[in-house]
Amino acid sequence: MAITEGSALNSVASSQKQTLSTNYLDLAATANEGWAQQYVPDLMEKEAEVFGNRTISGFLSQIGAEEPMTADQVVWSEQSRLHISLKGTIDLNGGDSNQGLFTVITDIDGNVSGDGFTVANHGVRANDTVLLSSGNNVVKAIVHSVSGAAISVKSYDTAVLEGLSEVASATTLLVYGSEFKKGDTYGGSDARTANEPTFKSFSNKPIILKDYYEVSGSDASRIGWVEITSEEGQSGYMWYLKAESDTRSRFTDYLEMSMLESQVALAASVTDTALAGAGTATGTQGLFDAIEERGNVTSGISGVNAATDLAEFDAILAEFDKQGAIEENMMFVNRATSLAMDDMLASMNSYGAGGTSYGVFSNDEDMALNLGFSGFRRGSYDFYKSDFRYLNDKATRGGINATAGSAAIRGVIIPAGTSSVYDQNLGKNLTRPFLHVRYRASQTDDRKMKTWVTGSVGAATSSLDAMQLHFLSERCLITQGANNFMIMK
Repeated sequence: MAITEGSALNSVASSQKQTLSTNYLDLAATANEGWAQQYVPDLMEKEAEVFGNRTISGFLSQIGAEEPMTADQVVWSEQSRLHISLKGTIDLNGGDSNQGLFTVITDIDGNVSGDGFTVANHGVRANDTVLLSSGNNVVKAIVHSVSGAAISVKSYDTAVLEGLSEVASATTLLVYGSEFKKGDTYGGSDARTANEPTFKSFSNKPIILKDYYEVSGSDASRIGWVEITSEEGQSGYMWYLKAESDTRSRFTDYLEMSMLESQVALAASVTDTALAGAGTATGTQGLFDAIEERGNVTSGISGVNAATDLAEFDAILAEFDKQGAIEENMMFVNRATSLAMDDMLASMNSYGAGGTSYGVFSNDEDMALNLGFSGFRRGSYDFYKSDFRYLNDKATRGGINATAGSAAIRGVIIPAGTSSVYDQNLGKNLTRPFLHVRYRASQTDDRKMKTWVTGSVGAATSSLDAMQLHFLSERCLITQGANNFMIMK
């Protein structure tokens, strides 16, 4: 019997009593590393969590709700404005100084047609009393006759109508009442028809999000020397637990980021034959896209970050006055904007111009000062401020904003409370938060956040020598009353 020694066997004895690397089994690739050291290192097994809580989800859960749906599309209707106000062109007709011809071009929101409004179905009728404004002048008049988009008006004050400007589409017409003579009827050539209320319909469709994590059966059985802690609080020496947890947390963030960033694709702009159905990636409308399309955008008044003065907020208030005038609003902003607002509000204290003032509310120099503000009231509006982690994190929008210039998003202003809308799928009026997520679900399958395991590790479902953990969700965001929202750029 013969024993053949391995030529690379690291077991050569030393001729002296010394602690040398040759006395130890070398498990490292390079000398003097790892187990090749003669001195035992102080091993810190716990993985350092240097980024804190790395997830950015939670924004939508704070301000919205989640509801199931069973259709491929969500359709809802929003009420139109109550009062009739139009944009158009005034022709002073020259020969008659107190008579003019107003031609409708759009409604006050700039719509030419659609959602129940057309330039020929504008709602203005004979004997309506109106305000006409253009060229820094306002004229009160009465509607003499209506023929499609052409509205003949006569001024109550002779020759005053001539003060209006005939610049194309520069005149605004507002109906404020009506006037009839005694015994007058609605008959004749200027028959007065009843106005029917109109509404605006909007729709959105869900998208399907998927991801998965895979670990082989061998790796699932290995023990590491690094102790990990997952985002869900699991801890141990099984590395695949961390990898699985990171995949889950990243997918959860994707669910929220998709509801913020997604947009509807233009016709034929994106084609993917791998997608089922129509074979096109149609997208879905996220929060930012909905606000930019149907809401309000502020780029500031005086500089890159105009939250340093009240001028921007006064302009925001004026815009909200034109819309729903919802008094309570929540602001989710990035760090720079948050600090600028704090500085703006602090500057309102005249005693603080040369430094921090003492003596107010028993303040003294030894107490910790709160130099931030959680909200403020301006006019009849309350604004509550909160940091938006998604806009700060370098690995998410924070990194994009650093180089996006004027396209960077500083924050969003979202109305608090609920809105009442007509749901065409359910056939009734419902009260919901302005923002809510709709996810596909039925008694058979709930696709809000669906997970399942396949493979032969654990509960065996196939011959695959691995564990696959799958994630799936089908959802979309409903932004109701986007005219009351503001995106800050």
